[in-house]
Amino acid sequence: MTNGNNNDTRDITTEDVLGVGASADTWKILTHATGPSGKVPFTADFLIENPSGDHFGMTQNAGMGWDPVELMRKQFVILSTAGGMREPDGTPIALGLHTGHFELAGLVEAAAREFKELKSIPFALFCSDPCDGRSMGTTGMLDSLPYRNDAAQVFRRLARSLPTAKGVLGVASCDKGLPAMMMAMAGLRDKPVVIVPGGVTLASEGAEDLGTIQSIAARFSQGEVTLEYAQDMGCRACGSPGGGCQFLGTAGTSQVVAEALGLAITHGALSPSGTPAWRDIAVRSARALVMAEKRGVTSQDILTDAAFKNAMVVHAACGGSTNLLLHTPAIAHAAGRTLMTVEDWDAINKETPRIVDVLPNGPTGYPTAELYGAGGVPEVMLHLRRMGLLDTSVLTATGQTLGENLDWWEGSQRRHDVRSYLRDHNGT
Repeated sequence: MTNGNNNDTRDITTEDVLGVGASADTWKILTHATGPSGKVPFTADFLIENPSGDHFGMTQNAGMGWDPVELMRKQFVILSTAGGMREPDGTPIALGLHTGHFELAGLVEAAAREFKELKSIPFALFCSDPCDGRSMGTTGMLDSLPYRNDAAQVFRRLARSLPTAKGVLGVASCDKGLPAMMMAMAGLRDKPVVIVPGGVTLASEGAEDLGTIQSIAARFSQGEVTLEYAQDMGCRACGSPGGGCQFLGTAGTSQVVAEALGLAITHGALSPSGTPAWRDIAVRSARALVMAEKRGVTSQDILTDAAFKNAMVVHAACGGSTNLLLHTPAIAHAAGRTLMTVEDWDAINKETPRIVDVLPNGPTGYPTAELYGAGGVPEVMLHLRRMGLLDTSVLTATGQTLGENLDWWEGSQRRHDVRSYLRDHNGT
């Protein structure tokens, strides 16, 4: 919909399309080049014993500019739902469908650089995701849940398309992209895997949150708000250009569940997008994946029935989105684990108190970034451990058991620092 001529596109002529009048330099094409220098470190045994795809893959790797001397290094795949394009200063070149995937390329880059630092070869592959909020009230919503299943298949197929990969890192944030990524990781049962939750957008000072703003049209039509108010709030609801919504909806709850399952490193869910802590999670997740490969820890070692029960308990304690009643069984199915029933969810919710005050639940309704600052998932799990509601023997992405993670977290400087910062700077 346009609002006057100012919103119309610039006029284009046929000559513009055909390139009439363009510089002659445009048509000076190249057909040959010198190619990379150096030698692919093939051995006689490698050429004879390995599949032809391994040989051709190394030729492709050299062609893309990787130092041929390093081509025998271990390979790791980074899968992400990144969307949109940005200038180095953050100025948009092309928008994504939502803030949740708009900054994810920064996490991919941080992880890739760490893989290089660890003397391995990263491959970055992408399958972006839709925004349920954007498609709400439209036929686009009909594609939402099918997308999850399709994307899970695509992610798995992309990961399997590099048979030489030693492990897979999944970077995702939002309603269908992150469940799809977890389904894919669960299906790669014999691979080391780690999830990097994509974080959350900051709360905007003096503005509505992204859950409340979705009812702005209804409130305007009922005379509850003015047009000027709707215009102002509609512009300012996102406090930052990246991260999932500030409330614990499907996106935020999926991040919580990823960590509660043990797929993400400790205090990895709900980090404020674009911040040093957010980037640091990607760096340390790359380290965790390299360590998992060295130790032979795979997806099926982490995603046990006990891990899924823990995730359900954490979900209940946080008052998470009921959409995870759809997604968690799908992840369990991909992992080949016992499927939880409605009765299982009901029983866990009856014995697990909700102890988290976060949007859209009350009584205060803090934004998800403040939940991260209060200690996030490990802080919730400390309380649940004291109640005897968790199996702390399960293995996690850190290479330690959940119990070992919680022991570290309880006495860690990081826990002290983030909680003190939230109290001193936010008064929370």
